[in-house]
Amino acid sequence: MLLYVFRRLLTAIPTLFVIVTLAFFLIRVAPGGPFNQERGLSPEIKANLEAQFGLNDPLWQQYLNYLNNLLHGNFGPSYNLPDFTVGELFAKGLPISIQLGASALLLALIVGSILGVIAALNQNRLGDYTVIAIATAGSTIPTFVIAPIIQLVFGLTWMLLPVGGWGNGALINKVGPVITLALPQIAIVARLMRGSMIESMRSHHIRTARALGLSEWSVVVRHAFRGAVLPIVSYAGPAAAALLTGSIVVETIFSIPGVGRYFVDAALNRDYTLVMGTVVVIAIFTIVFNLIVDLLYAVIDPRVRYD
Repeated sequence: MLLYVFRRLLTAIPTLFVIVTLAFFLIRVAPGGPFNQERGLSPEIKANLEAQFGLNDPLWQQYLNYLNNLLHGNFGPSYNLPDFTVGELFAKGLPISIQLGASALLLALIVGSILGVIAALNQNRLGDYTVIAIATAGSTIPTFVIAPIIQLVFGLTWMLLPVGGWGNGALINKVGPVITLALPQIAIVARLMRGSMIESMRSHHIRTARALGLSEWSVVVRHAFRGAVLPIVSYAGPAAAALLTGSIVVETIFSIPGVGRYFVDAALNRDYTLVMGTVVVIAIFTIVFNLIVDLLYAVIDPRVRYD
C-alpha cells in the first residue's frame, strides 16, 4: 500500500508540471494584461510596474522564474492587490471555501445517498418517481438561478437568512451558500446511488444473504449498500476538489471572500499569479482526493488490492 502511494505521488509531479505549464502560457494568450486599465496608465508608470514584476522579461524567463518560486512555495505577489501576496490571499480565502465545500459535500453525500436508496427500494413506484423528479430538477437548474431564488425567498421575502456576506463564519450565513452548492450534488449522488443500489440488490451475494435468513435491514445496509457506494466514492473525489476550492458563482453571488471569488476577480483583471495559484491549488486537491478515493476502494471492496 505504501509503495502504491509513493508511486502515485511520483506520477503527480509530471502531472502538476504539465498543468502549470499549460496554464502559464494559455493565460498569456488572452488579450490584455494586469495593468491594462480602462482609463489606462501612462507609458512610464506601466513600464515601471512591468519592470517591477518582471513582465518585460522574455516569456521563457518569466516561466522559469515562476517555476523556481513555485518550488520554494512562493506563489508570487498579486498584481491587482499589491498589498497582498497570493499566499496571503489563499490563507484568508481558502479556509472559508473549505468550510463551505466540506459542508456542501457532506450534505450532498448524506441526503443524496438516502434519496438514492429510497428510490432503489421503491423502483418504478411513487418514491422512485419522486426522487427521479427531484434529481432531474436539481441537476438541470444551474446555481446562478438557485442562489438568487434563495436570496429572494428566504432573504428578502421571509427574512430568515442573510442575503449575502460571511458574517465571521456565522452558521446562518452559511445556510444559503451551502444549500446552493449542495443541491446539484445531491441530485447527482441520488441518481448514482439509485442505479448502483438497484444493480447491487440484484447481485448473487444479496440473494445468498436473503437465503440465509438475514433481515432486510442487514441485507440492505450491511451488504447491498457497501457494494453500491463505490460509484459514489469515485464521484466524491473530483467533486470534493471542486467544492473545497470554492464555487466561483456561489461565492460571487453571496459576496463570500473565498478562493472562488478571488479567481473571478483575477481572471477579469488578468492577475496572472492569482489565477496560476488557483489552478495549482485545484490541481493539488484533485490529485490528492483521487488518491484518497483509490485507497478507500481497497477499504470498501475486499477484492481491490494495491500490493
